[in-house]
Amino acid sequence: MNNQKKTAEMRFVDTPQALTELCRELQPAEVIAVDTEFIREKTYYAKLCLIQVASETVTACIDPLALDNLDELLAILYSPNKLKLFHAAWQDLEIFYDQWDRIPAPIFDTQIASALLGFSDQIGYANLTEQLLHVELDKSAVRTDWAQRPLSSQQLAYAADDVNYLLQLYPIILQRLTELGRESWLEEDFSALTDPTAYAKSTDMAWQRVSGHGRLKPRQLAALQRLASWREQQARQRNKPRKWILSDDILLTLARQLPSDQTQLTKVRGLPERLLNQSGQEIIAAINDALSLAEKALPTVLQKQRLTPEQECLADTLMAYLRLLGQQNQISPASLGTRKEIEKLARGKRDIPLLHGWRGHLVGNPLLDLINGKIALTVKDGEVITIVIDDN
Repeated sequence: MNNQKKTAEMRFVDTPQALTELCRELQPAEVIAVDTEFIREKTYYAKLCLIQVASETVTACIDPLALDNLDELLAILYSPNKLKLFHAAWQDLEIFYDQWDRIPAPIFDTQIASALLGFSDQIGYANLTEQLLHVELDKSAVRTDWAQRPLSSQQLAYAADDVNYLLQLYPIILQRLTELGRESWLEEDFSALTDPTAYAKSTDMAWQRVSGHGRLKPRQLAALQRLASWREQQARQRNKPRKWILSDDILLTLARQLPSDQTQLTKVRGLPERLLNQSGQEIIAAINDALSLAEKALPTVLQKQRLTPEQECLADTLMAYLRLLGQQNQISPASLGTRKEIEKLARGKRDIPLLHGWRGHLVGNPLLDLINGKIALTVKDGEVITIVIDDN
């Protein structure tokens, strides 16, 4: 079943000398496959446990837990003259940003790219490797605790596979994209993926991640904004998960009840006594700050906009056309646009990703033509087709 070329022999790099030798071998490479292994269950920031790289001549698993200085490797990974291959790059790039405040570029994400070939927009690496290379990857180490040492040969082989086959997937995907004339379509997607601002975590916006905030009144929302910002700062400083500082449920309870002193705070159900003793005054200060705001300074509660019956009908029609366009172009509809974007389009919004870049050309403009009555959908021989409306 596996008739692919033999991959480079894997080496484990955990000494400065081995890292120097590896970087010397990587230096000539114009294309490098990259992946990371990490854990984040007990921390705010992901703990980087392994960096895998591969070129045509060498594959390596680098141990950042054993190496104090990765500058030689980073010089290669951040080089603008080397293309970095990833699969589902977001979390890997987030780690690079959190660790070193920069994003490697240029990149090529095989998950994003394969969606333009008709694969699912969320296709996994193992699935893509099996479909394009006819290689079935060993998944036995998928639940590994990558922070434990020593790592077994089986674990290292599993990690190395995550980059070895990227090098073989890339030319196949690129050739198919070129044949379809779609190789340039990805520039905007990859540019957005390497934009550092996408990875900056704003404490001021932390409240938006709290499920249920849309049901709060303006003053309660003001309190939640301050409490969520305080929790975010605490989570960063302590490098602990947000929920370990304070759960979303308790955040919402505090915002609803608005306790303004220590006595009222002690009556809040579920508030840990340890947190009450350590941070009670800070919580009260955040709430009192919200209580002191003038009415005109309170945030506006954005209610979920409901579509009118006519807009709902239009959105359903647009979604049907979006799926038809996806089928015609052999691209997963989920890669083209979301129901939320379609609903915005039905409400008259135009500043949406669906109308920009290659998506705008491929589906955005046709959807606007449908809205503006320039085309229509009809059924012929059991198939949905489009017809051009003659203005004359």
